[in-house]
Amino acid sequence: MIGPWVLWGGPSFRHGVHPEASKEATNRLPIERMPFVERYVVPMSQHTGAPAVPVVRRGERVHRGQIVGRPHGYLSVAVHAPVTGVVEAVEPRPHPTGTRQLAVVIRADPFDPQRAAHIRPADPRWLPREEILRRIQLGGLVGLGGAAFPTHVKLDVPEGKRVRFVVLNGCECEPYLTCDHRLMVERRDAVVRGLRILMQVTGCERGYIGIEADKPDAIEALQAEARDDPRVEVVSLRVKYPQGAERMLIETIFHREVPSGKLPLDLEILVQNVATAAALADLFDRGQPLIERVVTAAGDGLRRAANLLVPIGTPLADVVEHCGGLREEARQVILGGPMMGQAQKTLEAPIVKGTSGVLAFSRPLGFVEEDPCIRCGRCLEACPMILNPSRLAALARQQDVEALERLHALDCFECGSCAYVCPSHIPLVQLIRVGKALVRQARRTRQVA
Repeated sequence: MIGPWVLWGGPSFRHGVHPEASKEATNRLPIERMPFVERYVVPMSQHTGAPAVPVVRRGERVHRGQIVGRPHGYLSVAVHAPVTGVVEAVEPRPHPTGTRQLAVVIRADPFDPQRAAHIRPADPRWLPREEILRRIQLGGLVGLGGAAFPTHVKLDVPEGKRVRFVVLNGCECEPYLTCDHRLMVERRDAVVRGLRILMQVTGCERGYIGIEADKPDAIEALQAEARDDPRVEVVSLRVKYPQGAERMLIETIFHREVPSGKLPLDLEILVQNVATAAALADLFDRGQPLIERVVTAAGDGLRRAANLLVPIGTPLADVVEHCGGLREEARQVILGGPMMGQAQKTLEAPIVKGTSGVLAFSRPLGFVEEDPCIRCGRCLEACPMILNPSRLAALARQQDVEALERLHALDCFECGSCAYVCPSHIPLVQLIRVGKALVRQARRTRQVA
């Protein structure tokens, strides 16, 4: 059994912060299946890259697991029906990003047993690499840690490159979230099976599963599952935020830094989330595409906390209602964690592939009056990318694109550590995000010129 002393011992990365974990409400709650609801809103844009193209029409009957949106090019994945029912509309609907995005609206058939229309399972050991990647794209798989980057693209190692190590991210360092924790405990076989598929596809030498030490039951479960495979190692990591960022995870496990402007692949390393690995196992062993995911519902604004297996496209209002509804004092709902999640303006938005949490709070996060910067340097000490957040924020206000680019603004992955420690409550992340947009726009302009 792992003792509490290791929470502050063991390997880790430079800088970072230690926000209150706030996981005790859900870290021991088993995953429960969310009951099917009346209506689902399935956006065509749920991943990095081009949105899927709808292939169904209003009035058409669809089956659970059926493709309703085909990939639009290489950097795109398929989207599937989460339930059997009838297409009510194909139109723009509220999206978690705060915009309206094209979506397929499905009215569930209340008399259907809702069995998934699985594709035929296949053993990837006997499939050509191109077929494996095609199945992953058509299976709708994306990174389930939040970025939702298409999995087939990440596994498509360019000629001249190789992968020596595959790392599964089981850190789940965001406060409140426990969906990955419970998945590692309850579906350890799928997580390790998914890692072995990743290792087989990439031809790597070793696989690692990085888990923070405050999840001893997950560490023990995966160590037991991988006991007979000398190529797989479960690594217990010091508890710190943002340990789950792939650059920080690589620094922790391998003591190597991914250079600015480079990718983990340049170090011959590939990182995937544990939930993505489990979804990969489901795709090949059960033939199930990505039509559902585990989501943590928590926060003091919610009447009941839970870890839920939710069909993709379930409206937030139905998830909240299943958890007893919002308390009267609830003032904000966030999708994801409190550090990097996105506040919602309507509960009509649906659960999408990248949704890891539905958090409700009685006190809105980030709504504090801003004071002048006091040059304390706390944001520099917190930034895991060794940037100067206060300087970047000031340059963004000045719209000094040249300086933003020179000071590596694009290296910021918006973890929120700087804003968390800022005593002046300066919206550092929001300002740097604006600065990054200015840099990208300037680069596009130069390319066109």
